[in-house]
Amino acid sequence: FFCPTVTKSEEVKIIMVKHYRIGLDEKYEVTKKWSLNDLQMIDGKEADTDNPFFDLHFKKVYSLEAYSCASKYAFARTVNKLNHEYLKKDLQIVNFDSTYINDDSIWSSNNKDCLVLMRICFYAFNLVCLSLCPLPL
Repeated sequence: FFCPTVTKSEEVKIIMVKHYRIGLDEKYEVTKKWSLNDLQMIDGKEADTDNPFFDLHFKKVYSLEAYSCASKYAFARTVNKLNHEYLKKDLQIVNFDSTYINDDSIWSSNNKDCLVLMRICFYAFNLVCLSLCPLPL
């Protein structure tokens, strides 16, 4: 799990938590902690494909895999929001479709994980409308 956190002093941290089971017991262990201030770039690797892989660039590059492409985008959106709200630094977010990262886009909503489906429906509706229009002679 990735847990972006904000302390009372408004320091933003990104914490990696490992989850595992031992018998019936569930365990959580903090494996990494980074300051958002040290994050230089989030690289989504390929904006055109549906993949869960991305890199976090600190002094060292960490190659990671999210549970899904939607969760990768949700993480990038959260980090981007926290950066804008608390740090206001120039954080590079590359190889992501910016339509789904920025809040000011036409596709933004409260449930951002449905954005891809909404976009597909929008295009499909437009194609249906265009196919029903009579052609001028």
